[in-house]
Amino acid sequence: QVQLVESGGGLVQPGGSLRLSCAASGTIFSINVMGWYRQAPGKERELVATIISGENTNYADSVKARFTISRDNTKNTVYLEMNSLKPEDTAVYYCKAIVARRYGGSWFTYWGQGTQVTVSS
Repeated sequence: QVQLVESGGGLVQPGGSLRLSCAASGTIFSINVMGWYRQAPGKERELVATIISGENTNYADSVKARFTISRDNTKNTVYLEMNSLKPEDTAVYYCKAIVARRYGGSWFTYWGQGTQVTVSS
């Protein structure tokens, strides 16, 4: 199996910064896409940012120029650096990874358990 464990969430004031981490572990041959999604109360889960193994990145318009996604392939870990945080960034942030568990195997999508980010004064 594959497990994704997020960390780094918490309470921060508007304008502040947080760094989220997500480490993948288990039987992993290769990870294609890693990404971050978020879900605010009463809203659907939405994409925040994704990064492909070749470091190609994609961001939601609402976080461009404020958030930066990166990954360490040696550690199977993805990061989300969040700056200039706004109250509307408050949500549970989920990590996602698309993983092949063996050479030539199928790709499967795995999710972390989520970490709460609250932006409030």
